[in-house]
Amino acid sequence: MHYVITGGAGFIGNNLIAEILRKEPDAFITCIDNFDPFYSPAIKDFNIREFRALPNFRFLSIDLAKTPATRLTELIPEPIDVIVHLAGKAGVRPSIQNPEAYQEANIIGLQHTLDFAHQKNCSQFVFASSSSVYGVNDHFPWKEDEQLLPISPYAMTKLAGEMMGHVYHRLYGMRFIALRFFTVYGPGQRPDLAIHKFTRSILADKPIPVFGNGSTSRDYTFVADTVQGILGAMQYKGSGFEIINLGNHYTVTLLELIAAIENVIGKKAIIDWQPDQPGDVPRTFADISKARQLLGYNPSTRLEQGLRAFYDWYKTNQAILE
Repeated sequence: MHYVITGGAGFIGNNLIAEILRKEPDAFITCIDNFDPFYSPAIKDFNIREFRALPNFRFLSIDLAKTPATRLTELIPEPIDVIVHLAGKAGVRPSIQNPEAYQEANIIGLQHTLDFAHQKNCSQFVFASSSSVYGVNDHFPWKEDEQLLPISPYAMTKLAGEMMGHVYHRLYGMRFIALRFFTVYGPGQRPDLAIHKFTRSILADKPIPVFGNGSTSRDYTFVADTVQGILGAMQYKGSGFEIINLGNHYTVTLLELIAAIENVIGKKAIIDWQPDQPGDVPRTFADISKARQLLGYNPSTRLEQGLRAFYDWYKTNQAILE
């Protein structure tokens, strides 16, 4: 099997590659990543350090938004079984400051990758969407057929990506599976995300910013559970177009999260209260019945267990992360 993983040097991507190679040691992986400076490229390089020497691993440092399909077919001449498109610019708040960059990376980059999949006759395309597409919606837990009203440029690009996939499915018969991720965390988590930032600040006796009154809540999903959902989508042979939530089916408030991190670290946080941020939704909560039915998805990692796994990873790799 030949798998193309875009954004493969990132948080979810490197965890996915590790699990693929554990399950299928003879699989060939083409990893694409442009080491976007959104956070330190050294961390991404660190993420894939153990893969680089493998004969069945190829790394391409390219920007998909600037690389048309014809060039991609030159760089990747072999047949492809599955493309998992994780690449793109992340972050709700930064997208408000620079929406054009998000449209370029998340829409044009996907366009080029879908054109490439079509040219290669790749019949299985898995796309990383986001729970942010739901916007402000109090119909909890969220089902995939909810009305979608994004409130940030980032969320808008993810919704556009889902619809672009539907177009390619209808035009070319490509199976397109959009996975709406819900606040993924765990070993390898990006340094800009809350759990990573909070851990770093608590250990350094620095205040952590808390936006609003701390009552906002998220459906935190451990990365190993998310990866299992992605693997299920890679193998899915049912209908040709699906949108599927990958969450944990329970929510945790921001103050509950901080208390759980404090408990794992054994140290109290210093809180810096801040006003609500534009683009942030007050709550996310996934209905995962569709993922259970179609993908055999069964998230099993509770928050404190996942936080301990993250903290162990953080302590082990602290030198490269700071």
